[in-house]
Amino acid sequence: MDLTMQQLRLVLAVHDAGSFTLAADQLQLTQSSVSRAVREVERRLGVTLFERTTRTLATTPEGREFCRIARRVVESFDAGIHHFEGFLAGSRGRVRVAALPSLAAILLPPVVSAYRADHPHVELSIVDAMSDEVLQQVRAGTVDLAVTVVAEPLPDLHVKPIATDRFCCVFPPQHRFSARRELDWAHLAGEPHIAFDPTSSIRQHADRAFTTAKVRPHVVMESRNISTVAGLVAAGLGVAVVPGLVLPLVRFAGLEHRALREPEVRRRIAVVRNPHRPLAAASQAFLRAVAERPATPLPPETTWLQVRTA
Repeated sequence: MDLTMQQLRLVLAVHDAGSFTLAADQLQLTQSSVSRAVREVERRLGVTLFERTTRTLATTPEGREFCRIARRVVESFDAGIHHFEGFLAGSRGRVRVAALPSLAAILLPPVVSAYRADHPHVELSIVDAMSDEVLQQVRAGTVDLAVTVVAEPLPDLHVKPIATDRFCCVFPPQHRFSARRELDWAHLAGEPHIAFDPTSSIRQHADRAFTTAKVRPHVVMESRNISTVAGLVAAGLGVAVVPGLVLPLVRFAGLEHRALREPEVRRRIAVVRNPHRPLAAASQAFLRAVAERPATPLPPETTWLQVRTA
């Protein structure tokens, strides 16, 4: 039963109109062409769909059942085509983004809000993970894009820098650093240090900065969780170094911060994608939303970069 969508629509039109003539008028076809098309469907099905007389047209029981099935098929087809048209236009589809937890919590929400307002029918998911996991997901194709910190060249990926943030030292208000207006990495020598887990991009940047400053931190505790590090610092167990985007996430602990100089260390935050996997229109629109980020204030020591939308 190799029937076309057009044949299904013709049968439904005749059934709904109750007349070949009315159906032909609605479809802007001749009555004879509609009649021939229906007879061809009946021939292929091997059943009579309509009982014809000189004055009336009645749908047979077989015809009513066929029309019920045909209507479901046509509606499903039309819905699918409508979705695909939206997919091509970027108004429908799915966008999967991986991001570092601090970026997912602080940098992305205003961008996501603006994107959702313009693309309400796109299914958008944000997955937070550590730096190596984020890049692995981009390479594997389990996400379309990533927003992460890029500390070194990634020759197999496309990297578009969007922002930078500067490293700071956080400490309790009663700490002696409160009296200082500025801090260098060398000032942290001998201070009990609450460090991030070695798998964290924050730790990797900090270790390089300590090496450059020829300072060996006195690490007393390590944690992978930003809130845990802040709580330990608030308890007076040591100081910590964090990038600017993390500052809102440690605010609950009542900590103070000072930007670190000599050397000044900044993270490069970028949107990363796999150039060998073409982006759907909805994902391309998310890239533009990042480039056209809303005018919302960023945390201290954090700066947007000028991003070309092309």
